[in-house]
Amino acid sequence: MKLLRYGEPGRERPGVLDREGRIRCLSQHIDDLSGAALLPESLARLGELDLGSLPVVDGMPRLGACVGNIGKFICIGLNYADHAAETGAAIPAEPVVFGKWTSAVVGPNDDVIIPRGSQKTDWEVELGVVIGKGGRYIDERDALSHVAGYCVINDVSEREYQIERGGTWDKGKGCDTFGPTGPWLVTPDEIPDPHALRLWLEVDGKRYQDGSTSTMIFKIPHIISYLSRFMSLQPGDVISTGTPSGVGMGQKPQPVYLRAGQTIRLGIEGLGEQQQRTVEETP
Repeated sequence: MKLLRYGEPGRERPGVLDREGRIRCLSQHIDDLSGAALLPESLARLGELDLGSLPVVDGMPRLGACVGNIGKFICIGLNYADHAAETGAAIPAEPVVFGKWTSAVVGPNDDVIIPRGSQKTDWEVELGVVIGKGGRYIDERDALSHVAGYCVINDVSEREYQIERGGTWDKGKGCDTFGPTGPWLVTPDEIPDPHALRLWLEVDGKRYQDGSTSTMIFKIPHIISYLSRFMSLQPGDVISTGTPSGVGMGQKPQPVYLRAGQTIRLGIEGLGEQQQRTVEETP
């Protein structure tokens, strides 16, 4: 299934994409794509529905983030060797973990706001993993059974705030609108191998990132098991699993950063595409 949320910000409704690409409303069956609605038994019930019997949503509504009320937005840094190399960092011995504030979460096609005074706002296409069944000390062999689905994430990052402002990456990762998520939450039955997906990103039509999840340093089962040693993972938590090379800070002979008025397009095979416009933050 390709599950989604549609409607105005703060008033999104749950939906599902049918085989003809139309949105069907799920409001009669779940309140939102969040929490308990993402448990395996709930997803199984949704999978048994006759999509043809569900109401069709008219027009082309705005898409919200494909997960509502995200509890934790956990990110893995430097998880592709080529990206580590372009930033001058060593390949990590263990997953690099940081958080993205949930106030950064927006829909897949919402505007990305360049923070006031920012000179180094950057892009990162990433595979998102959404937790369905929660747990602690999850065995790596069982980890994928805890996944509700996968999605596209743009881990927008302000590099000065991240690297040059006195420590902790979080300052450069959690600005408002820095977490476009979606368009869809794609259930695992449609993604037999999440480590064999092409992912890419363009700015104003120029392709900067073109990679594959096959080159992750730490694979998804290891990431889930590793994180569950330090925190309980809960239904609706989102894990962003890292980005391949081609980010703005890694461009040669000099970095390239986002400015207002640009268009970012990105996507992952089988998971859909996003498109954002960059805008200046208003006073």
